[in-house]
Amino acid sequence: MRVFETHGWGGYYKSCSSHYPLLIKCVLKTDGPILELGTGFFSTTLLHWLASERQRPLYSYDDNPDFWQLNKKFQNKYHRIRLTKDWKDLPLHKKWSVVFVDQSTKNRTPTTIAVKDIAEYVVIHDTDSDHPYHYDKVWPHFKYRYDYTKQHPWTTVVSNFNDLKWLEDSIL
Repeated sequence: MRVFETHGWGGYYKSCSSHYPLLIKCVLKTDGPILELGTGFFSTTLLHWLASERQRPLYSYDDNPDFWQLNKKFQNKYHRIRLTKDWKDLPLHKKWSVVFVDQSTKNRTPTTIAVKDIAEYVVIHDTDSDHPYHYDKVWPHFKYRYDYTKQHPWTTVVSNFNDLKWLEDSIL
C-alpha cells in the first residue's frame, strides 16, 4: 500500500489509535456535526461509522493525496471527504460538535486556534512533549483542557464551552 511505503509504516501500530478513548467519548456526548482534520486508517473509519450510524454530518479533510485516495471510499450521504491544498479553506463559518485535529505538523496549531470559538470539543492527537507541534501556543486559547496520558502518544481535549471533568469520570 502506497501510504505505508510513503510514511515508512510496516503495519498498524497501537500508537496510531491512542486517541480512540477521548474521540469516542466526545462523539457520543454530542449530536451535531463533526470535522476531521487529517484522515487516516484509524480516525476516519471510526468517525465514519459513529457518524453514519447516527446520521450525523461528518466532514473529513486532508492535504495528502494518498490518504485522501485511501479514505474517499467512505464518502456517503453523511460523510464528505475533501482533499485540500490550503488548511485556511476549511468550513469555519459553522458550529461543530467535535473537531478532531491530526493533520500535518505545521498546520495543527493554526487550525486548532481557528476552531476555538466554533467547536464544542476539540480532540487533538499527539500532544505529548515529544512532538514538534507547538501546542504551547494553543493552550492559552482554551478555557478547559483534559490530557489523556494513559497511552502514548497523548491525546488532549480542549473546549471554551464545556468543563471537561466528565472525561476523568467516564468509561467507554
